[in-house]
Amino acid sequence: MGLDGNSKAGITGTINQKKSETEVPNLTGKVHLLPCCIKYDGPSAVSHYFKPKLTGVEVEEMKVEEAHFRGRKLQGATIDIPKGYSGFVIGKKSPGKRKASDMSEKNSNTWEITAKFENITYWNHDSLPSKVDAFVRSLHWLSVAEALHKPAAAEDLAYASIALEKK
Repeated sequence: MGLDGNSKAGITGTINQKKSETEVPNLTGKVHLLPCCIKYDGPSAVSHYFKPKLTGVEVEEMKVEEAHFRGRKLQGATIDIPKGYSGFVIGKKSPGKRKASDMSEKNSNTWEITAKFENITYWNHDSLPSKVDAFVRSLHWLSVAEALHKPAAAEDLAYASIALEKK
C-alpha cells in the first residue's frame, strides 16, 4: 500500500529543470550538514552566528574546520560533489494558477530547482572528520552504482565465460 492508502508502491513527482544553471543561486561553500535536527523552517541570520574557521590541521587530506553551534564545538571538512554529479536544492512548486488539466495526480507533486552547489561541509560533534565517516562513505555508493550499471565490455564477458567453463 502507498502512503495514501492506494496500492501504489510510492509517491511519484516531477522535478522542473527548465531553469538554466545561471538562473539559480550558486550556494557553493554555503551548504552544511549539521549533526542535529533543527525544527525551524524560516529566515534566520545564520551567517551572523555560525562562523566556521579553518584550523590549519589536515587529516587524511581533508582540511579541518571548526565552528560552534549552541555552545557545542563542531569539527568538519568540505568535500566536493563527485565528478559527473551535481548538487541541487529543490523546493515544492506552489500550484499557483494552473489549468484544471494540469491538476491531475501526475502533476500534483511538482518540484523545482531553487539553487545549486558544488561542495558540502559536513560536521561531527566529538571527532575529527575522517574518510570513514558515514557521510563520506555514502558518496562511495555513487561509484559502485556506476560500475553496476555500466555496460559490460566484450573482454569482460569473454573472461566471465572462461571462468564459468573452468568450474
